[in-house]
Amino acid sequence: MTAVDASYPVAAQKRSFFQRNPILRRLLKHKAFMVGAILFVVVAFVAIFAAVLTDADPNRMAVRFRFRPPSADFWFGTDNLGRSILARIFYGAQLSLGIGLAVVIMNAVFGVALGAASGYFKRLDNMLMRVTDALMAFPPVLLAMGIAAALGPSSMTAAIALAAVYIPRTARIVRASVLVVREMEYVQAALAMGASNWRILRKHVLPNCMAPLIVQLTFVFAYAVVTEATLSFLGLGSPPPTPTWGNMIAEGRQYIRDANWITLIPGLALAVTVLSLNLLGDGLRDVLDPRLKISQD
Repeated sequence: MTAVDASYPVAAQKRSFFQRNPILRRLLKHKAFMVGAILFVVVAFVAIFAAVLTDADPNRMAVRFRFRPPSADFWFGTDNLGRSILARIFYGAQLSLGIGLAVVIMNAVFGVALGAASGYFKRLDNMLMRVTDALMAFPPVLLAMGIAAALGPSSMTAAIALAAVYIPRTARIVRASVLVVREMEYVQAALAMGASNWRILRKHVLPNCMAPLIVQLTFVFAYAVVTEATLSFLGLGSPPPTPTWGNMIAEGRQYIRDANWITLIPGLALAVTVLSLNLLGDGLRDVLDPRLKISQD
């Protein structure tokens, strides 16, 4: 009897933990989210521990080993200069995820600031939204290409160009949420009590806009990875011999008939990464959007 009584509070605490975290419980039950999370963890692990997982130099040329197909010696084969595709894939993951993360951080800072200012301060709304409308009038890839071409090819240029493309879209989503939250009774009560605008935004408005923002940033991550590969493919991203998936696809396209693994493997790595981020975004949207809330409780 004593043992049962002693174990009861622990079990109750475990149940109460999941009861207090319905979002976590639904995420763990969401199959698409879990598949995306597993795939993304694998890609992130490869990117972080690239130097440990392979001792090959991604830029080391060995002409006598050129065009080696995937084998026990070269798992992913070699390219036209004898470089290890496995090493270039691993180090390319570092660059792709690094640029994607930089774009997400810039969106989280500047997109939230623009959206919150536009949605909360009516005097700024028209001016800020016209600027975002002007930027959103251009197709994303073309705008990124124009900015990257003007600034010159580099990893930093690619991150800035991609951030400039997606910040207006993030600002639009944050603004829409702020317009709704701003009219809530607890916000009006805080205003009546004399709370400052900064405190209201920080304590009451922005925390209640986090759900759509998190989903948007997940998709921005995926878009940034794809668009960075596009810029690198066109010669507007990180210049060769920097190992990027876009550069690898561009370099291998002329050998696609005789050595298709040079293009196929980085293409698969790009597809898996984008798929994982899209699955994460879909799962977060299903769980955090009350209109699409799945009944898994």
